[in-house]
Amino acid sequence: MEREQKQNEFGIKESIVISAFIFAAAWIFTTEIPSQKNTTEALPLPNVSNPVELLEETMPPQDNVISLEDTVLPPEGVVIPVVWGDLGIQMARAGVIDAERFEALYEGRGGLSDETKALLYGENNGAIKITAKNSGEVLNLLWALGLGNKNDILDNGPMMDPRYGGAGRFASTGGWTVARGDSMEHYSQHQFVALTADQQALVERVSKNIYRPCCNNPTYFPDCNHGMAMLGLLELMASQGVGEKEMYTAALQVNAYWFPDTYLTIAQYLTSKGIEWKNADPKELLGAKYSSGSGYQQILLQVTEPAQKSGGGCGV
Repeated sequence: MEREQKQNEFGIKESIVISAFIFAAAWIFTTEIPSQKNTTEALPLPNVSNPVELLEETMPPQDNVISLEDTVLPPEGVVIPVVWGDLGIQMARAGVIDAERFEALYEGRGGLSDETKALLYGENNGAIKITAKNSGEVLNLLWALGLGNKNDILDNGPMMDPRYGGAGRFASTGGWTVARGDSMEHYSQHQFVALTADQQALVERVSKNIYRPCCNNPTYFPDCNHGMAMLGLLELMASQGVGEKEMYTAALQVNAYWFPDTYLTIAQYLTSKGIEWKNADPKELLGAKYSSGSGYQQILLQVTEPAQKSGGGCGV
């Protein structure tokens, strides 16, 4: 009997010890859990309520793209190395530009800029500055110059090939609608820019190597507004002693503003080949391989995300 009583007492003591151990373990567990919970809540979690923001946060920075665009199309513009003088007045006086119709053309586009008004009406203009904003206005002024200035390229070049049915059938001639009278009345009729034999040879040589992506023709065959405007620019540069290398550099800068999507895409292509835009050869980039319509299409096939900007229309 005493033996059973001792066994019961021992069992009770053992139960008390075990219960105390369980209680202590439970107390430790319940006090540790909140600490772990707080640690978990303190970790930063992505905000998935706006997946667009989350995607933008994980995308690589766009600095390279912005830098490339600023390099190809400087937002401050580019100064063309020619003195314009009073060419606007001369062209208006001759009638290749009807100043009233020219201004009316831009009334629905916000009006002519002060800079372009100066080029049209001013007497002592300095160098032309082309920007993304005024590139169309500069294009039209140079178009008038190329169309109206007397030059052998217009008189005896591809524009006069009989198979085309006459020079008046092209966009560069029939599309010029802001002259006094018919545009062909001014085609190669005015001595705005006089060239020496060497300067004429330079213009012809360079014009045969400067293409435009709206077609497959070089400036030597100026059948559209961009070609005629580039011809006018080349004549003006040559007449003022600009060298061949500088002519290509200026022509590339101007073409880039006229065809921004084209030359941004070409710049992307060059970057993919490890070539910086500033190190590329303007003469090569203006050639058929890159700047002709067919050449550019081949470049386009090799660029994943080509640039999408406006520009390149063939009307006034």
